[in-house]
Amino acid sequence: MKRPPSLQALALLFLIPAAFFFPAPADAARRPNVIVILTDDQGWGDLSLNGNGNLATPEIDALARAGARFDRFYVCPVCSPTRSEFLTGRYHPRSGVFSTSAGGERIDLDEMMIGQSFQAAGYATGAFGKWHNGMQHPYHPNARGFDEYYGFCSGHWGNYYDPVLEHNGRLVRGKGFIIDDLTNKAIEFIEKNRDKPFFAYIPYNTPHSPMQVPDRWWNKFKGKDLPMRPTSKKRENLPHTRAALAMCENIDWNVGRILDRLDELKLTNDTIVVYFCDNGPNGNRWNGGMKGRKGSTDEGGVRSPLLVRWPGKIKAGKTVPQISAAIDLLPTLAGLAGIPVASRKPLDGVSLKPLLLEEKSSWLERNIYSHWRGRVSLRTQRFRLDHQGRLYDMVKDPGQVRDASSDHPAIARRLRDDRDAWAKGILPELKQPPRPFVLGHPGSRYTQLPARDGTASGEIRRSNRFPNCSYFTNWKNVEDSISWNVEIPSGGTFEVELHYACGKDAVGSTIELGMRSGNAGAAPGGSLRKKVTEPHDPPLRGADEDCVKRTESYVKDFKPLKLGRMKLSKGAGRLTLRAIEKPGPELIEVRLLFFTRVSD
Repeated sequence: MKRPPSLQALALLFLIPAAFFFPAPADAARRPNVIVILTDDQGWGDLSLNGNGNLATPEIDALARAGARFDRFYVCPVCSPTRSEFLTGRYHPRSGVFSTSAGGERIDLDEMMIGQSFQAAGYATGAFGKWHNGMQHPYHPNARGFDEYYGFCSGHWGNYYDPVLEHNGRLVRGKGFIIDDLTNKAIEFIEKNRDKPFFAYIPYNTPHSPMQVPDRWWNKFKGKDLPMRPTSKKRENLPHTRAALAMCENIDWNVGRILDRLDELKLTNDTIVVYFCDNGPNGNRWNGGMKGRKGSTDEGGVRSPLLVRWPGKIKAGKTVPQISAAIDLLPTLAGLAGIPVASRKPLDGVSLKPLLLEEKSSWLERNIYSHWRGRVSLRTQRFRLDHQGRLYDMVKDPGQVRDASSDHPAIARRLRDDRDAWAKGILPELKQPPRPFVLGHPGSRYTQLPARDGTASGEIRRSNRFPNCSYFTNWKNVEDSISWNVEIPSGGTFEVELHYACGKDAVGSTIELGMRSGNAGAAPGGSLRKKVTEPHDPPLRGADEDCVKRTESYVKDFKPLKLGRMKLSKGAGRLTLRAIEKPGPELIEVRLLFFTRVSD
């Protein structure tokens, strides 16, 4: 089995700017700007553009009228795989993405991403929103082609009002509703770089739960009658649908803010704007009668809108009927911008430039594959073969009601063979040993190790079964501990903070953080001990702002506790948080560890 290069072998690579390998062309200033807007859990049907009369999305609809609209565009069933395919132009199993949390969302380090291609071509690059493809450097967006990053790297976030976010690795406090805030930062980036080509990636994190949205939008939908319903009305959670639609209208408003600012800066004609979604809807709601929702490899789980506007270059009101996918966006945008693709690996995607610019070329019939948790379906221009081998004629049967295998036996056999060959050739690439979390990469001063990436022993439990944005609680016994499997590519001394919460009974607890080498029998690495001297027992946040009761964890405002300076040596091992002294019935709750490199 082919193994990816080791972290040590790649450590220096991520200290060298991509432009070193791909010098910026002399005419970089004349290249178009690119803005890519990606929404989270918004289905194909969550736009008035696609016939949904339950809501109005005039700004996004106008974007379609002014550019090209792809009729059959496909993404993955869930978030991080779609992001991976957009960023790399390759199917997500090739990049090592097999989960949405706990490290399985990380893209292999030997993959080159779209930001690196634009960065190498002399573009200013920025990402603003939900990354969801790795938190610690060199998986962090600042190491994967983005000069500027503002947002969060987890799969979802627990509170959308004044949340704790990060800016280029440092923890900061957001301002106001998160989508409005992300838009503000993206607009600031556009304004700052108005005189040179820029690439702005804006991955919004709504309408993903928690279902929070400002009253301006929620009040319109709260209790509203929805005339358009899913095929199975009994399975729809109406309050959830109303909240999702309100969040989609907020997204539309923010898209309008970006487009208006381009007009004001006179950048509209020089800017390619792309809009798409990362999977099917996160609920049973109207979606054009398609089968499947988020998590499904059926049509409704993987069909997304794709809108591309470039005034004067792409014909306004154009509809593209050919099937396409997220893997196509990297080669397409590089082709439109006239820049080379940085990746040395073969792409699975193809450039859609000939379709957008109406260039004469032969367009070949193709298969587009959808995969999640071992289930594989494929789409041709006319047919979908589902993960159980059933064939559907999507022209005659868009809702996937009747298996048409007996009507087209030769096609069914061929597509089953194609699916099996694809799975046999690609899915084994996911079978890799667990990758440790990187601590102290020399490319960044800062490293977060959140509870999401840790494991606990004994009675300690997560605040929720979904790891993203969770914290550890119920720490009652000194025998129990919390640990992180880490790899340190470059040794040094680090200032360490523990973000904690506790009641008065836990004051006086003594906590020890220690590092032990992964080699059997090796001596421990550095360790720190600290006594908790102040209670910090904030209330849970989120319930008052939720439009619908959530399934994920509520959050708290955790307090940073300086543990001291810790010297760590290069190598792999286990970082463990233990209790030495417990004066009360419970110890502290733990959100994350934060490391700042102070010396090599």
